[in-house]
Amino acid sequence: MIRLQRSMLEGLTGPAITPQSVCASLQQAIELEHATIPPYLYALYSLDTSKNAAIAQIIQSVVLEEMLHMTLSSNVMNALGGSPDIDKPGFVPTYPGPLPGGVEADLTVNLAPFSMTQLQTFLQIESPADPLVYKSAAMAEMVSKTITIGEFYTAISDAIGQLGDGAFVDPPRNQVGPEIMPGSIVVTDVASAQQAISVIIEQGEGTSTSPEDGDGEVAHYYRFMQIQKGHLLVPVPNSKPPTYAYTGAPVPFDASGVYAVPTNPGVPPGYPIGSAQAFANDNFNYTYASLLISLHAMFNGDNSQQQFNQAIGVMMSLKGQAKAMMAGIPNPAVLTGPSFQFQPVNPPS
Repeated sequence: MIRLQRSMLEGLTGPAITPQSVCASLQQAIELEHATIPPYLYALYSLDTSKNAAIAQIIQSVVLEEMLHMTLSSNVMNALGGSPDIDKPGFVPTYPGPLPGGVEADLTVNLAPFSMTQLQTFLQIESPADPLVYKSAAMAEMVSKTITIGEFYTAISDAIGQLGDGAFVDPPRNQVGPEIMPGSIVVTDVASAQQAISVIIEQGEGTSTSPEDGDGEVAHYYRFMQIQKGHLLVPVPNSKPPTYAYTGAPVPFDASGVYAVPTNPGVPPGYPIGSAQAFANDNFNYTYASLLISLHAMFNGDNSQQQFNQAIGVMMSLKGQAKAMMAGIPNPAVLTGPSFQFQPVNPPS
């Protein structure tokens, strides 16, 4: 289970609570949400979807919700007078390594092709505070010293409640609404801020009594568990209270449907200078940086449909480049994995 240091709660409790301290925590939350996306995408793009379509659909659905969580956290931060900062090299983690925000040192996140081993990392990242499965008592001491992502968000929500409606900027500023990002919430006060944070928690962890979020979708942890179990999680008919079982449609894994791409391609020395792999990787990283710059603009006032469409166009380009690199197009003998590094200038070929 991924756990965060309790030091992340500084500024969220007691007399130290200010709009600025809450915004600092929200910046950490945005960085943490983003940090999961490159490993998820790397695994997703390594899949041959003709052989592993169900797994690809599950991973993609989680990535889309992580992007929504970045949007919701940015909306809350903007409503409190802050400004999300995502168009800088330090925003992007180094892989392999820990996720940002005081994550326990025993969790190392890799950019790796999909495997059941990599799936275990995803489950560790998304594990709720109290998953609706057996949990070992041996975790008790660790739990007392650390917090989960959901508990971190709960602390942010509680701090916002203590700040009160007077902490919010009037009129609302830099909000990305549902007309641009489906599922987003315009934040104007304590109630809407806490609603936005509740969506993040429930989509990631479910509720204390159900593996589903408030919209009836299976939360991330249980969504990934469907891959491990090999079946979708579905309600047990006529069970009261409702219970669930991994007895739905099959979620098969075909190991031959994973491209043999390298793990952690950004580790020095990386791809040979001047090689086709280096050129493709440079192009990918330039597109990736362009996406972060575009999202930064969208979260900091340029929240138009045109800006959103531009971000979507860059995302599609990113996907196309990654799939071509990992599938060996045009050279099937050369499989390349993107290193997800911030590269705002595209080097010459």
